[in-house]
Amino acid sequence: MSATTVLGFALACVLLNLVPGPGMMFIVAHGLGGGRRAGVTAALGMASGTVVHTVVAALGLSALLQAAPFALELVRVGGAVFLLYLAVSAFRSARAAAALTAPPRKSLRRTYLSAVLTNLANPKVVLFYLAFLPQFLTAGGWPGPVQILLLGAVLVLIGLVMDCGVGVAAGALSAVLVRRPGFERGLKRVAGAVFGGLAVRLLLDAR
Repeated sequence: MSATTVLGFALACVLLNLVPGPGMMFIVAHGLGGGRRAGVTAALGMASGTVVHTVVAALGLSALLQAAPFALELVRVGGAVFLLYLAVSAFRSARAAAALTAPPRKSLRRTYLSAVLTNLANPKVVLFYLAFLPQFLTAGGWPGPVQILLLGAVLVLIGLVMDCGVGVAAGALSAVLVRRPGFERGLKRVAGAVFGGLAVRLLLDAR
């Protein structure tokens, strides 16, 4: 695998990460709802999920999912249900804030695990490894699994840097807005709407 191939893949990863998707919206929602630390934690969770996808692809299990579409369907529906749960939780938190009760802030550990599960439940990531990444694999030289791991590491690193920037920016915006009365409830409702929208998108997306 040449340096030119790796650089071309890196550029493609940058362009892909610039396009807003479910992962970015998830990070923005957590950054707005929980501040910079929550946004960065969500980015770390997304990166961890991508690491799992990379290892799975290197082991050849993505080909198994391609051969068994029903398994991919289960992943898609399960991810949608999980996002709906997050949406309901966010709206309940907003209602508690409106009632002047102090709802417990979601722990960073829970935010991290939520991000990992959301990433793993996104079938588009599996399809990325099935359709896009193989275009950068070269015959001869390094074994296929090693090339997948290398390209996956590039994807994880670029995605982590860009997603952390998004999380910090969303957290900074949250820190400014929550100083004004009523904005905290509004931010939680926005987060709930984002999670709900992601769930609907996951259910309706073409497979």
